[in-house]
Amino acid sequence: MEKNELFERMRPGKALAIMALPTVASQLIILIYNLADTWFIGRTNNSYMIAASSLGLSIYLAATALSNVFGVGGGSLMVRLLGHKEEDDARKVAAYSVGMATISGVVFCILVLIFLEPLLKLLGASDNTLPYAKEYVFATTVLGGVPTILSMCMPQLLRNSGYAKEAGIGVGLGSLLNVVLDPLFMFVILPEGKEVLGAGIATMLSSICSFVYFIVIFRKLKDKTVLVLPRKPVRIRKDHLKSLYMVGVPAAISIFLFDLVTIVFNKLTADYGDIPLAGMGIVLKLERIPINTGLGVCLGMVPLIAYNYGAGNVERMKKFFSLARTVILAFSVLCVALFWIFADPIVGAFIKEEATVASGVEILQARCFSLPFMMIGYHIVNYMNAVDKGVVSFILAIIRHVVLIIPITLIMNAIWGWQGLIWSQLVADVLNVAVSVIIYKKNSVKMNTGNI
Repeated sequence: MEKNELFERMRPGKALAIMALPTVASQLIILIYNLADTWFIGRTNNSYMIAASSLGLSIYLAATALSNVFGVGGGSLMVRLLGHKEEDDARKVAAYSVGMATISGVVFCILVLIFLEPLLKLLGASDNTLPYAKEYVFATTVLGGVPTILSMCMPQLLRNSGYAKEAGIGVGLGSLLNVVLDPLFMFVILPEGKEVLGAGIATMLSSICSFVYFIVIFRKLKDKTVLVLPRKPVRIRKDHLKSLYMVGVPAAISIFLFDLVTIVFNKLTADYGDIPLAGMGIVLKLERIPINTGLGVCLGMVPLIAYNYGAGNVERMKKFFSLARTVILAFSVLCVALFWIFADPIVGAFIKEEATVASGVEILQARCFSLPFMMIGYHIVNYMNAVDKGVVSFILAIIRHVVLIIPITLIMNAIWGWQGLIWSQLVADVLNVAVSVIIYKKNSVKMNTGNI
């Protein structure tokens, strides 16, 4: 494979930059179109619409989780096999991942269609937000679910093959198209009152275009990589099947748990009214700036560590691990400072309704301090996925979301009310870092000079 130089011999800083920069760019472009949805909907100054899009996003994120089973699980296994020089098996894993992502996506979309209204009510939709949320989810997830899942799975396989730039272009293409289509469908094609539906249609169409791009790229690279599009069901070895799901399922559940935490926050925030819920919706998307950047660096790090894990080069793994950690911590600290100092104009850029802005500012200034601790947790989880320790990453996800965040949030909300709710994320993530570092030290790859 022509990418061996990148994985095996290139200077670590340069290799990580080649893998991480396009990935960070694509993650930030994804964020831009999510923020664009909120910004354009905010032009209506309708807090119910913003709250509805926030609720609908929770279901849309579930599609992301499903794509991780085969994108993270299949991609991690594929690159480890390449490190072992087992290219035929890696090719089968790639084909299996794309095929199963398609089948799973179809089933997921059918289930969402059947249970759409009760699901949204469970998430906290009120009579004011339910009609808008139904329109958004129907467009983005029911109609656009399959191309969305594949357009999230396929770039992860590309990235793990060393083609981070091509993966980033595909994700960026869909995201930028969404930004262009948002105002067209929201304010030109559809009538007033259908702005949320317009945002959903724009997202659906952009996912379809991104998916088509990845089909073209897979075909173009089929002779240079192990990436293939399956024409019939593909079988892989039982040990490979186990390895794929042992990493992929925990990675998917981690996203589901992240979504569950969002649901809990939305449900508790909804008790304080639709205005605070709209403010929370804005803040949860603003947080994605440092989160998506950190995840982009981690996703760029994963194939580099996974390949060298398969090849037995622990010293090179150590360099990638330490460098990625330094980058994401530095950026998250910068974001804390910016969010604290400029919270009012940042939130006010999305909506002019004063009560919603005030609520959003209060939430952002409380939650921003958790970002560096959150990044350390994500860094360790991605390392565990890279070295085939999916069960450990799953345990870390359970601890963070189920053992710490949800109980702490419920307890602090019950005792201190609104202030307890908005500060609970910081308390939970500080505790999570302490636990994660202990588990990491017990499970990291050993070398003569200690842990990596």
